[in-house]
Amino acid sequence: SGQLRLFAKVLRRGDFHGARIDRALPDRQPLPRPDLRQYRIGLGPVAVFGASNFPLAFSTAGGDTASALAAGCPVVFKAHSGHMATAEWVADAIIRGAEKTGMPAGVFNMIYGGGVGEWLVKHPAIQAVGFTGSLKGGNALSHMAANRAQPIPVFAEMSSINPVFLLPEALKVRGEQIAAQLAGSVTLGCGQFCTNPGLVIGVRSPQFSSFLETFCDHMNQQPAQTMLNAGALVSYSRGLGELHEHPGLTHLAGRPQQGNQAQSQVFKADVSLLLKGDELLQEEVFGPTTIVIEVEDRAQLAAALHGLRGQLTATLIGEAEELLEYRWLAELLQEKVGRILLNGYPTGVEVCEAMVHGGPYPATSDSRGTSVGTLAIDRFLRPVCFQNYPDALLPEALQNGNPLGIRRLVEGEVTQSAL
Repeated sequence: SGQLRLFAKVLRRGDFHGARIDRALPDRQPLPRPDLRQYRIGLGPVAVFGASNFPLAFSTAGGDTASALAAGCPVVFKAHSGHMATAEWVADAIIRGAEKTGMPAGVFNMIYGGGVGEWLVKHPAIQAVGFTGSLKGGNALSHMAANRAQPIPVFAEMSSINPVFLLPEALKVRGEQIAAQLAGSVTLGCGQFCTNPGLVIGVRSPQFSSFLETFCDHMNQQPAQTMLNAGALVSYSRGLGELHEHPGLTHLAGRPQQGNQAQSQVFKADVSLLLKGDELLQEEVFGPTTIVIEVEDRAQLAAALHGLRGQLTATLIGEAEELLEYRWLAELLQEKVGRILLNGYPTGVEVCEAMVHGGPYPATSDSRGTSVGTLAIDRFLRPVCFQNYPDALLPEALQNGNPLGIRRLVEGEVTQSAL
C-alpha cells in the first residue's frame, strides 16, 4: 500500500507528465517555428508477472503494478504459482479499491495457470511487460515480445550476484564486525532477496585471511531456514550441486543440504575463473550462499571487476581515506551496476524517489529503468507532441492556463505559472 500511496503523490505533483512547451515564433527567420507542446501518456495495457520471492512487494500490488497503474495503464497480472491464494486476496483488495474510487471496469485483471504466459505476452492488446524472476524466464519473455507482429518492450529484473568489495584498511580496523554483518546480509530472508550478496572480493592479506575465517565461522552458525516455496528449494539445491561439482571451487563453510530447509554455504573460487568469464561464477544461486574471491593486487582487482556482468548492486566496504584512494573502483562500477553502496549491505530496498533497482544486462533487460522507486513510472509512458493545437483541444497539462498547477519546461525554463 505504501507504493500505491507514493505513486499517488507522484500523480498529484504532476512532473510525470514531462510537460514541455515551445511556443510559436512566427517571425523567426529564415523559417517560422510552429507551436510545439509535449507530454507523456501511458503505453496501454501492461502484463505483469508475479515474483516468487516477494508475494507482496514485487507481486500483485507491487512496484510494477503500482507504476503501471500510475502511468494510466490497465494491468493484467499473472499470479505466481507459489502463492496464488495471497495473490487472490490482494487482487480482490485492488478490485474493491478500483470500484470504490470509480475507476474503469477492467483496470486490473488477474489470471492463473501454467502455460498462459506466452499467450499473455503475445496478446495484441498488451503493450508492455513487467517481470521479476530468473534470467531464463526474462529472456524467454523478451524473445516472445520482440517476435510479435508489433514488438513491445519487456522490463525484466532477472539475475544479479551483487558483488561486495572489501578494502584492506576496513578489514584491518573492523574485520570481525564486517564478517558478522556480511553473514547477516547473505542469510537474510534465507537469501531470497534480489540483492543478496553472491560474490565477495578482497585483496590478499593477513587481514583478509582472518576475515574469511571469521566469516565462515558465522556462516557455519547460521540455522537452516525454510524457503518460500518448494520450487525455490529445488532450484537452490540444484545450484549448490553445480557449485560443489565445479573443479575450480572449494567449499569453505556450511552443513550438507538435506531435508526441506536451506543451509547457508560459502565457497571460494580462484580469481582466474572470473577473469576467464566462467559462466557458473556469474550465475545467481538463489538462496543463502556466497562465493569468495581473493585477488593479488589492485591491477587484478580492476581486471576482476571488468570480468563481471551487469548487476543490480555493488558494495564497497572501506575506511574514509581508502574510499578516496579507491575512487577509481567506484567510477568503474558505475558502468556495471544500478546502485553502489558504501559501507552498507544491499539486502533491503527502500521504496522512494531516488532508488534505482535495475542495472545493465543480465540484471535487467533494459538498464534505463528501475522496478522500484517513483522513476519506475517512466517505463510505461511515451511522449506525444502536439503541433499548432488550439488551447481548448490541448490536454490540461499543456494548456496555457496550467489548470493542473504543475511544473513545466517552457522555452527552456522551469515554471509553474500560466503562459
